[in-house]
Amino acid sequence: MGGLKIGLALGGGVARGWAHIGVLRTLEAAGIVPDIVVGTSIGSVVGGCYVANELNELEDFARSLTRRKVLGYLDFNFAGSGIISGQRLNDRLDVKLRDLHIEKLGRKFVAVATEIGTGHEVWLSRGKLVDAMRASYALPGIFKPVEINGRWLFDGALVNPIPVSVCRALGARYVIAVNINADLSGRGSMAPIMSDHRDDPLQAVAAAVDVAVTEDASSLLTRNGRALKKMLQRQFFGPSDSGPGISTVMTEAFNIVQDRIARSRMAGDPPDAVIAPRVGDLSLFDFHRADEMITRGENATKRVLDEIQREIEFMRGFAPKSQAAS
Repeated sequence: MGGLKIGLALGGGVARGWAHIGVLRTLEAAGIVPDIVVGTSIGSVVGGCYVANELNELEDFARSLTRRKVLGYLDFNFAGSGIISGQRLNDRLDVKLRDLHIEKLGRKFVAVATEIGTGHEVWLSRGKLVDAMRASYALPGIFKPVEINGRWLFDGALVNPIPVSVCRALGARYVIAVNINADLSGRGSMAPIMSDHRDDPLQAVAAAVDVAVTEDASSLLTRNGRALKKMLQRQFFGPSDSGPGISTVMTEAFNIVQDRIARSRMAGDPPDAVIAPRVGDLSLFDFHRADEMITRGENATKRVLDEIQREIEFMRGFAPKSQAAS
């Protein structure tokens, strides 16, 4: 790679993050291998697996998912701080990554998380890779927060959705940002108020609260475990005839905030290149559509690949000798 240190900032976006796999595949095929990888939320999962040389395993897993398999990973939690405990997904990550520590990986890697209470941006650059990933993707209200070194952490997209600034701080002179929410930025426009309650996302929240109040989960489980599972799935994904489910309401609200923060931060600290897969028409929970998302990541990278290659070659000619020696 010569003396130019290349950074890759992988943004958050729930299931749309499978597009990061296509981005990485295309960059690597073109000989562009980042020296520094920083991920937020799903970006930390894909980036961490990439740096740990387990991207093949992650891609195979993603492509194997069906809607039924996705539901199988949703271990609903009745008494904790998140709808999903995340233990089943954690167990899956543990299969290949259990013994890996970030500081022992071949390249610099950081997972970005947010500390509960203080709102501090936390850069996880040491310790167990799996724990850092879990903390970075712990979507508030959906997944349980993760405790690391006495600090409770959740999704890093609350403070740094596309961590360009972290790449810069680690010494990257050329930063490529991957924004998988770029085609959602039109949300800033005004829209008329809908009078039909079926189009009101708040009704989904109210419905979920009503269920929680009127149904005792443990007794329902005893009477009919299958009915409970269907009820939770309906509240999670949302019935087709009465608006989105509670998870969609929460994540859509979260993504609106994330979009605003990302645009603000990238305006103040712009990357050298942006790869923006067009995945806005795919649902945040379409984990079973990995084939499409990976392909869109590949296509988005190819659209800007020539320009990235030209800029990298140009900047290599100006890399300081001291950096080249390092």
